[in-house]
Amino acid sequence: MKIKLKVWRQKNAESPGRFEIYDTPELNPNMSFLEMLDVVNEELALKGIEPIAFAHDCREGICGTCSCVINGKPHGPHRGVATCQTYMRSFKDGDLVLVEPFRARPFPVIKDLIVNRAAFDKIMQAGGYITARVGSAPEANNLPVPKENAELAMDAAQCIGCGACVAACKNASAMLFTAAKVSHLGYLPQGQPERYLRVKAMVEAMDAAGFGACTVTGSCEAVCPKNINLTFIARMNRDYALALLKGEPKKTSTVAA
Repeated sequence: MKIKLKVWRQKNAESPGRFEIYDTPELNPNMSFLEMLDVVNEELALKGIEPIAFAHDCREGICGTCSCVINGKPHGPHRGVATCQTYMRSFKDGDLVLVEPFRARPFPVIKDLIVNRAAFDKIMQAGGYITARVGSAPEANNLPVPKENAELAMDAAQCIGCGACVAACKNASAMLFTAAKVSHLGYLPQGQPERYLRVKAMVEAMDAAGFGACTVTGSCEAVCPKNINLTFIARMNRDYALALLKGEPKKTSTVAA
């Protein structure tokens, strides 16, 4: 199969970008989307054209770096997968496939399909650390955790921080990402001492980074490669409201500012 690739090209953050159209060489339908980009880049290099810059690492749907908007949808046409898990058999021979970077003010384009998601790092850093003692693994039954809470904590912890939720939201909201990061500790006993300090600090860091407000359209949940649920946003909102009612808690020396 062959496709026409309409891809966003941008030299750097300061340069204006544009779409360029390339005809691909013969492709195997079982190639992943990133493997297709590899093949196209080899062809471009042979022609003396600068290859398309795109981010990737694990190529197993774990790292979250392979973030592209494909035909208007973050990560492509399927639900619950990252860009690297999208295969060329998802398209038809001769299709025009539009590929662009995630669009959000807090995610400035670095080059072509690569964006800077350092804003997510700032939100994570604002969450600080837990003061629970670390060291050798405790006995499993020392800290009883209800099964439902354990499963919800694991569901939230699946977030890979790819930013698809931001790219899909009309307001460029990072509520789903922040809620997942708040909740995976908030459901566990170890996360309780800093629970309200953490949620307040992370929400404030999210707002300071320039992300928009959540209007609960559900577009974030629909494109999340790990199917993170909207209910985590509701939980974070409750914790944030309680944090405001409780006032500013004292910071301990082991919590990052």
